[in-house]
Amino acid sequence: MDLISIVVPCYNEEKSIPLFYNTIIKILDNIEEDYEIIFINDGSKDNTLTKIKELNNIKYLSFSRNFGKEAALYAGLKNSKGDYVIVMDADLQDPPELILDMINLIKTTNYDIIGTRRVSRKGEPPIRSFFARLFYKLMNKFSNVELVDGARDFRLMTRQVVDAILTLNEYNRFSKGLFQWVGFETKWLEYENIERVAGETSWSFWGLFQYSIEGIVSFTTAPLSISTFFGIIFSIIAFILIIIVVLKNLLYSDPVQGWTSTICIILLLGGVQLFSIGILGKYLEKTYIEVKNRPVYLIKETNIKELKN
Repeated sequence: MDLISIVVPCYNEEKSIPLFYNTIIKILDNIEEDYEIIFINDGSKDNTLTKIKELNNIKYLSFSRNFGKEAALYAGLKNSKGDYVIVMDADLQDPPELILDMINLIKTTNYDIIGTRRVSRKGEPPIRSFFARLFYKLMNKFSNVELVDGARDFRLMTRQVVDAILTLNEYNRFSKGLFQWVGFETKWLEYENIERVAGETSWSFWGLFQYSIEGIVSFTTAPLSISTFFGIIFSIIAFILIIIVVLKNLLYSDPVQGWTSTICIILLLGGVQLFSIGILGKYLEKTYIEVKNRPVYLIKETNIKELKN
């Protein structure tokens, strides 16, 4: 009989854990396959770990500190044993009832991944929705992976897909991009946005902005090309202006005037230079972190006997 692994990253989800568990168990009782549920406590500050330990027939990993959702996903996938693996959040924004459809599709079709995507962003701040859509457009324009707008981490994958993802053991992880980068056939299930069942999201606007930068830097070098392009353009403009200024002074004895305009030009060019240096610095930062070869996560506590670090 096939085994299905449910990987659930958690950070400050003490209110959601019992509700999630009761809901998911009712769903899983309707499937023929065996299953395992793996909770990953990502250094929560509340009683998330205590709530997890109160549950029956589950596995858990608890990090020594908060390493981020990407590290939690990686740890869960690495310690899953299922022929099929499902990744989902504990806040019930990923509708568990879709699991039955996902299992049926993966068994009756040739798809390797059954993913989910939100077709609406109801309840989400308009400014966040705008920047989210902008991020997907930029990624699809400049990177070599195609991200589906509204795609969630909530998905069912075959063991072959999971093993392929685990070969990508980089420290700076962007799972949405990695899921697409490995390829394989994907079927998308659509659903309306669902509010959190309890608690508050740990994702601030600034956190999501940084996450989007991580995704762009991880999967495209287009920003480096853009900064190079601006450098070339401004160099050409500066060269032309120098010729104009010299000719005006030689032919018409017209010295250059305009302190204000000169300062504005200097500030503009300085801003472009700092922007370009910042882009270069971001890529150097990623290289610096990768070459340290530090572990993606550290486990403080677990009930999994055959642990894979």
